Amino acid sequence: MISRESFAGWYRNRFVWVAVILLAVSAGAVVLVNRADQKTEPADLHGQIVARMRTTLEQADPGQHNHAGHSAQQPASKGKPAVICGVRVYGYEPSDVTALADVRTVYGFHLCGVAEQKRPWDVAVKLAGPVIMDMSTEPPGIQVVEATADVRFVDRLREMFPDKYEEVALKEALTESEMADQRRRYDAAAGL
Repeated sequence: MISRESFAGWYRNRFVWVAVILLAVSAGAVVLVNRADQKTEPADLHGQIVARMRTTLEQADPGQHNHAGHSAQQPASKGKPAVICGVRVYGYEPSDVTALADVRTVYGFHLCGVAEQKRPWDVAVKLAGPVIMDMSTEPPGIQVVEATADVRFVDRLREMFPDKYEEVALKEALTESEMADQRRRYDAAAGL
């Protein structure tokens, strides 16, 4: 039988409390690490998708992502000017994948500027709008939303985008941080 004095001695022993605290902190750390691992992978996947989307658009001929029949001006100087793009991913299909290789379709927005030397952003040729990328091909396919003589832009967007992305595609563009990064990269490419 445990006496009252021995229980009080155990209860007051600081080594026991140090062990209890260490055990609790260790268990908490394990829980946090497991949670962080679960959140890191999708965020990393999102970053990989953004990078792949941006690279694909910047390497593609600007004619592949023109809108409403507008085409990028060809510069008078020799050499092809850099195309600098900012992108925003609205979502991807299948939505439950965890690896870039498993992503088949990406829905998003792009804003690209043709960086001709010493030409400021405000007067640069720009290509922008909702975009769908087919990631199952190499290089990925680029499909932009375009109006036709018979179909308005809004109606065409609703035909091409899944319901869950329609409203955001009609309202949202680049985030402030993505726009700032794009402007910085554009200025460097244009030699400003």
